[in-house]
Amino acid sequence: MTSVFVAGHKGMVGSAVARRLRADGVPVITADRKGVELRDQKAVAGFFAAAKPETVVVAAAKVGGIHANHAYPAEFIYDNLAIAGNLIHAAWQAGCARLLFLGSSCVYPKFAGQPIKEEALLTGALEPTNEPYALAKIAGIKLCESYNRQYGADFRSLMPTNLYGIGDNFHLENSHVAPALMHKMHMAKETGAAEVAIWGSGNARREFLHVDDLADACVHILNLDKSALGNVTEPMRSHLNVGTGTDVTIRELAETIAAIVGYRGKLRYDASKPDGAPRKLLDVSRLDALGWRAQISLQDGLRSTYEWFLANRDSIRA
Repeated sequence: MTSVFVAGHKGMVGSAVARRLRADGVPVITADRKGVELRDQKAVAGFFAAAKPETVVVAAAKVGGIHANHAYPAEFIYDNLAIAGNLIHAAWQAGCARLLFLGSSCVYPKFAGQPIKEEALLTGALEPTNEPYALAKIAGIKLCESYNRQYGADFRSLMPTNLYGIGDNFHLENSHVAPALMHKMHMAKETGAAEVAIWGSGNARREFLHVDDLADACVHILNLDKSALGNVTEPMRSHLNVGTGTDVTIRELAETIAAIVGYRGKLRYDASKPDGAPRKLLDVSRLDALGWRAQISLQDGLRSTYEWFLANRDSIRA
């Protein structure tokens, strides 16, 4: 790769991908919102014409947890549709050699068979709490698939499981479960709170992938020859799952985070709040067959994330 445009380089995923590429000596092109507004088709096209990236990684997205998805459905579907459509179309117009689109495991049906295979896409109803976001990500997959089939493009898609790690969003309401719990338990430890309230029954099962593992998977897939991926114009071969292949209950996650943070109070589960999908474990056998596996354990990943949170909490809270 001679140059890679990482869209969304300030986010958790984009910054991890940029770090990984730079560690390999790959020139990384970035642009903030002042440089290019990704929801503006004309601005994106102009940026590509000027920057001329060889490869594109679409890590830009509006993301959030259950509360954020419920509160801002219009932004979650519009912003993510616009970002995906503008970047994928501009990459094709500019003749980019390769593009990698990053989606999410929420693209799969709420009651998909476990572990979830890539073939489960569009076989059932989505989880209602994040349907707008999921639909936008499904559209991104189908855009890549369609440009591959019609124009012979080399656009690839990865569907990572629940992510966490350095650069995460620790907002108490608008973040995902792992960073939100970490922040809540840290605050409870500091204030001496007797208990921490946790949304849901604690029985839902989730798989968690450290963002540095995802970045490594991205580089691995980008470096593979197109022939290794099979016919990516076929609907169920146009995307790959990325995960660890193992999951835990939210209760187990909370207990692990409490031990790492050093919080010894009560964990109170509020079953009146939604659990979301009962289980979301990805089948990662296809990616495994392509020579990649996750390396960072949940315990080690959460510990390093908490250390980063402690070192940066003033700027995070600001």
